[in-house]
Amino acid sequence: MAPRLLVFTRTTDYRHDSIPAAVAAVRALGAYDVDHTEDPVALEAPLAGYAAVVFLSTSGEVLTPAGRERLAEYVEAGGGFAGVHAAACTEYEWPYYERLLGARFDRHPAFQPGRALVEDRAHPATRHLPAVWEFTDEWYDFRTNPRGTVRVLVSADESSYEGGGMGADHPLAWCHNRGAGRVFYTALGHAAEAYADPAFREHLRGGLAWAARLTE
Repeated sequence: MAPRLLVFTRTTDYRHDSIPAAVAAVRALGAYDVDHTEDPVALEAPLAGYAAVVFLSTSGEVLTPAGRERLAEYVEAGGGFAGVHAAACTEYEWPYYERLLGARFDRHPAFQPGRALVEDRAHPATRHLPAVWEFTDEWYDFRTNPRGTVRVLVSADESSYEGGGMGADHPLAWCHNRGAGRVFYTALGHAAEAYADPAFREHLRGGLAWAARLTE
């Protein structure tokens, strides 16, 4: 029996057109039974049967008070959590969520090509990547730099694009342990085309597998 993922894509703020392609890409990984929902009540139910919960370009306030409590309990007890792209634009009114994810979205420049620097190639999300990864995305800036509280996997080279706002130290993808649980986040994934890109799909595959404890 394949491990189960709960993929949550509710938005109450900006909605990415890439969400259908993103959900299809997760299903196409073939490693999971995927339950996809936008119903916040689904997060109020027991989550222990899931290998990981994935916030896939969620935005705004998307959880009920009971759902917040259930998600925090699940991760702290050993559950997996993965956030993709606009997951960092989510639950600004819930202080725990920033600690769970690692940082909150601040702003982004125009969608454009740039270079991602792979800092840690020992992780399943990055071991397939070149040291310098050419990519096109929105290059999110964050309100705080999560370095020091997370294991940074990929950072942005702000000299390679216009409008970066974090400077020379600009984490872009990371992982960390939260309680007994595992958390993975990548800021990449704005456009539908990203989810057809083999390198990005492997990045996603490795991050999800690590959060779900299917790999070390």
